[in-house]
Amino acid sequence: MSTTPAAQTYRLIPYGVQAFSDIRQSNLLYIDKTRFIRELENHRYVFLIRPRRFGKTLLLGTLENYYDRKRVDRFETLFGNLDIGQSPTEERNRYIILRLDFSGIDKNLERLERSFEGHIKRKIDFLIEYNKDLFSDSGAQKILEQDRAIDKLDALFGYVHQHDIPLYVLIDEYDNFANVVFTEHGAEAYHEFTHGDGFYRNFFATLKTGASQEGGGIKRLFITGVSPITMDDVTSGFNIGTNISLLSEFNELLGFTEAEVLGMVEEYRDQGVFNQDFETAMGIMREWYNGYRFSEDSATEVYNTDMVLFYLQHSIPNKRGPRRLMDRNVRIDYEKLRHLMWVNQQLNGNFNILKSILEEGSIVEDLVESFPLTELTESPNFVSLLHYFGLLTISGTRVDQVELRIPNRTIADLMYGYLRAAYEEADIFRLDLRTFKHLITQMASSGDWEPVFTFLAKAIEEQSSVRDYIQGEKMIQGFLLAYLNVTTVYMCRSEVELSKGYVDLFLIPTDQLTIHVNFGYIVEVKYLRRRKSLPETTVKKAQEEAATQVKQYLKHYENQQSDSMKFIGIVLVFHGWEMVVCERVHDTTSLL
Repeated sequence: MSTTPAAQTYRLIPYGVQAFSDIRQSNLLYIDKTRFIRELENHRYVFLIRPRRFGKTLLLGTLENYYDRKRVDRFETLFGNLDIGQSPTEERNRYIILRLDFSGIDKNLERLERSFEGHIKRKIDFLIEYNKDLFSDSGAQKILEQDRAIDKLDALFGYVHQHDIPLYVLIDEYDNFANVVFTEHGAEAYHEFTHGDGFYRNFFATLKTGASQEGGGIKRLFITGVSPITMDDVTSGFNIGTNISLLSEFNELLGFTEAEVLGMVEEYRDQGVFNQDFETAMGIMREWYNGYRFSEDSATEVYNTDMVLFYLQHSIPNKRGPRRLMDRNVRIDYEKLRHLMWVNQQLNGNFNILKSILEEGSIVEDLVESFPLTELTESPNFVSLLHYFGLLTISGTRVDQVELRIPNRTIADLMYGYLRAAYEEADIFRLDLRTFKHLITQMASSGDWEPVFTFLAKAIEEQSSVRDYIQGEKMIQGFLLAYLNVTTVYMCRSEVELSKGYVDLFLIPTDQLTIHVNFGYIVEVKYLRRRKSLPETTVKKAQEEAATQVKQYLKHYENQQSDSMKFIGIVLVFHGWEMVVCERVHDTTSLL
């Protein structure tokens, strides 16, 4: 039995910890990203979009601690052994900081404005009290006596400019409550406070004045969020500074690189608190958490920060990885996309885009920096939003357009879930998922595969509304993928290159979760266009072609030995929506 080292001998995993000072003053893991501070200083007013759970809040905390004038005596403790601590900039510890966080704003429409106003007022009051040595009694009183938040801001900006006090404004999750209002209350409610004389638009107008005009008062500004929509609606785009979201020099600012993840795992392995197989663990994290690229001019992919810490949190000290590899905290609710895929109670073109991405594996489109809510029905804008949400990532360029793909297994599972939810809500197709998951488990453990496909085929046959969506081989594959991925037993892939061919459906047992998984599957799908009369010879020809391909794929594994894991080859032939062949290719081979 292995002994667990005392907790203080290794750095603990800061999963869920977002406070920079807490991480640095405790025995917690910290990946040094402070080198980017020098590059950030080349831009006075900054706007950064990144998906949820990528470390945006920790980044703002890092900036707050680095620039806050009152934390100069803690600089060595917080930054001394970090990159920026070894060679700090002249800007360090010279600002007063106004840090706003809109994640906690009350989303109830009746309380929304009051909650927003109250948050800003409290933050300004704190700033003045915290830096009271810089404010005269009369100056502080003039700011504090203002009733409205925007008047309080305006008075603050005027005072700091008049007295040459450098002010740094940090805004976290600027669009959080706005996105919730749109999702839960609709476009009209959202439009009310982001346009015209809406309080949120007035806030940004005041902010813009403070940052862009001579004597405005704001020396530096950093805003983060998950989409550019709200910024476009309240300011017609972030036209007071630099949107760094797609710049190559900031591609690795948030998220972990391959080298950083390797370093973490090696550190814990060397300290004796990580005893999983090294290559297996790295393979799992690459499959489930890696693959994000935020600039077409960068070749480096990064891992989602939260997902990696989630895995390590479950693995240390000396435990197996998480049984469920998707961290629920990274989930983007279906409701966030639902309103974008429906018009007049019917699925629209955005749904077809989502379905096409899952069927084809990628999409080529213009990547748009900024767009208002009213233009989300346009394909480039919807696809760009999927990128900003982290559901698509840059994989290459095609002339003047960008090729985007699903970054990893976690996001693929999420998107298949959205597809299933949309099918059900639109009353296109419903499936007893509990029974279906049980059948997949049986398929994995005992090799009883036929009930899985016959159960699905029977459900299709009984629900005529789904048949219009089952046209063409790609649609068949996409539909099967959406439901075969309903569990984490398999990594169900499409168009995997194998033996100089491309497997239609490749059901690979998921690493680390395969204790009771004894069978993997290679499935070849043939589609015959629906017609009144279908000659038996046509079906036979398609069946034989598929069987030949499956045997070719199975040979890839014939020299690999394993008594506990086998691949089974399957042929499916569809006549339109109807499955007319479902057979095993009798050549079972071993799988390592």
